[in-house]
Amino acid sequence: MIRTLKLSLALLLVTFHVGLIFSGLVPNLVARPLHLALALPWIFLFADPQGAWRRRSGLVLVAVGVACCIWVAISADALADQYGFLEGGLQIGIAVALLLVVLEGARRAIGWPLPIVAALALTYGLWGQHIPGEFGHSGTPLASFLGTLTIAEGGIWGPLTGISVGVVAIFVIFGAVLNAGAAGQGFMNLAAASAGRLKGGAAKVSVLSSALFGSISGSASANVASTGAVTLPAMTRLGYPKRLAAAVEAVASSGGQIMPPLMGAGAFVMVELTGTPYTGIMAAALLPAILFFVAVWVGINAYATRFDLRGLTRADQPPLKAVLITATFFLVPFTVLLGAMFWVGLTPQYAASLAILAGFLMLFFRADGRFDLSGLPGRIEAACLTAARQVSMIAAIIICASIIIGVLSITGLGVKLTSLILSASSGMLWPSLLLTALACLILGMETPTTAAYVICVSVAGPALIQLGLEPLQAHLFVFWFALISTITPPVCGAVFIAAGMIGENWLKVALTAMALGVGLYIIPLGMIANPALIDLADDPLMAVFAFLRIGVGLTLVSYGLIARWRAVWRVISFVTGALVIFAQPLVL
Repeated sequence: MIRTLKLSLALLLVTFHVGLIFSGLVPNLVARPLHLALALPWIFLFADPQGAWRRRSGLVLVAVGVACCIWVAISADALADQYGFLEGGLQIGIAVALLLVVLEGARRAIGWPLPIVAALALTYGLWGQHIPGEFGHSGTPLASFLGTLTIAEGGIWGPLTGISVGVVAIFVIFGAVLNAGAAGQGFMNLAAASAGRLKGGAAKVSVLSSALFGSISGSASANVASTGAVTLPAMTRLGYPKRLAAAVEAVASSGGQIMPPLMGAGAFVMVELTGTPYTGIMAAALLPAILFFVAVWVGINAYATRFDLRGLTRADQPPLKAVLITATFFLVPFTVLLGAMFWVGLTPQYAASLAILAGFLMLFFRADGRFDLSGLPGRIEAACLTAARQVSMIAAIIICASIIIGVLSITGLGVKLTSLILSASSGMLWPSLLLTALACLILGMETPTTAAYVICVSVAGPALIQLGLEPLQAHLFVFWFALISTITPPVCGAVFIAAGMIGENWLKVALTAMALGVGLYIIPLGMIANPALIDLADDPLMAVFAFLRIGVGLTLVSYGLIARWRAVWRVISFVTGALVIFAQPLVL
C-alpha cells in the first residue's frame, strides 16, 4: 500500500514538472505553490527514519501545507489584485501556516542551520524597527510583510522557486533517469578504461568517474556514496594509504557541484540572479571545473613521489565491449541534451525534456546491451522515486532560502550589509574577497552549497560588483567558496562520508583532502586575477591561455605542498606557482 502510494505520488510529481514544459505559460502563483504541495509528502512522510510522533506531525503538516498551497493556486487571480497585502484573519493564518511549514520542512530535510537563519530573518523583518541605528528599518505593516512573502512573488513564490520549478526539477529528473539505467556503470567503465592502467590509476579512476557522475548528480555526498563504493575498495586492495584513498574520493566528489551541466542546481539559480543564459553559465564554468580535476590529477601524481600508487590490475579493468556498450547509456542522452541546446537552439528545459525521453528509451536495455522488458518497471520506479526525493529536497532548501532573500529585499538589510562589507574592507577588492570567502565557509559549514551561495551572493555580490567585478565573475567566486566546507574542517561532509566508508580518522583525511583539493581554494581567486578564464564563449584564445597559465601554477603549487622533495624546493615550487597564477604581467 505504502509502496503504491509513494510510486503514485512520485509519478505525479515527475509528470507535473515535465508537463509544465509543454503546457505553455502557467501563472507563477499556480505552478510554484503546486510544486511545494507535491514536495511536502516527500519531506514530511517518506523521509527515513520515521518515528510515531514524526509521522503523525508530518501528516498534519502535509495536510495543512497542501491545503494552503492549493488555496494560493486556486486564488491566484484574486491574489494578484491584492499586490501582496493580506486581507482578513484567514489570509494571515494561511500566511503564517505556510511560513511555519516551509521552516519545518527545511529543518527536517537538512537540519537546523538554514531554518534558524530564515527564522532570524523573519524576526528582524517583524521587529527590526526597534533596533537603533543604521541596522534598524522603518517597519512594514504585518499584512504587507507577510503578504509579500506568501501571496506575492517576493518571498516563497519568488524567482528562486521559479528556477526550482521550471529548470532544476527537469534536470534532476534527467539525472535520476540516467542513474536508473546503466549510465553510472558507463561512467565507471569509461574512467577505468581511460586511466586505470596509469600510475595512481585507481585514484585517477575516482577523479574521472566523479567528474562524469557529478555532472548529473551535483551532490558531493551522493557522488562519494556511489563512485566511492567501487573506487575505495579498489584503492585499498592496491595498498593505497587509507587517508589518501578517502581524500581522493572526497575531493573528486566535491567537484561534482562545480561541473556543468547541473552544478548542484547552482547553475540554474545563477541564471536567475545574473540574467546570463544557461549556455553562458555552462561555458563560463567549464574551464574552471576542468582545472579543478586537473589539479586533483596532478596532486595524485605528486603523491606518487611519496607512495607506491599502482594502477588497476587487468582483472579490475572492464573489457572494451562493456565500456562501449555502457558508455552509450550516457552518451546518447548527453548528445541529445547538448545538441538540442547548442545546435537546435532549444531552451535548457526543452532540451532536458528530450534528453529525459532518450534516457527513458535506454531503460529498455540492460547494462550488457540486451533488450529487457522484465526489468523496466523496476528501473522506472527507481527513477521516479529518486527524482521525487531529490526535487523535494532542493525545493525545501530553495523555498526556505527565498524567505531570507525576501526579508533582505523588504527591509533593505541587504544594502546595509553590502555597505558594511565595503566599509570593513576600506573599499578594496581583495580584502572584500577574503571577507566574502570567510562568510561562505562559515555558512557552507551547516547549509547546503546552493543555499550558502544564494545568501552570500545576495549580501556580498553587490559589493564585489561595485568594486569592479563582472556579475558572473562575482557569482562564480561566491559559488566556489560556498563549496569549500565539503573538505574543510570542522564540518566537512564529503570527508566524513569517505572516511567512514574506509574506516580512517576523518581529520587525517581532511588534511590530506585540503592539500589534494588546493585548486578549490586557488581557482576562484585565479578567476579574479585572470578574468579571461570564464570568457570561453567570447574570447576562447585568451580563455585557453588563462587555463594553461593557472594549470601550470596549480601544478607547481600542488608539488610544493605534496611532493617528497627537499623543503627548499617545495617552497620555491609553491611560491613560483602562486606567482604564475596571480602576478600580473608588467606593462612597458
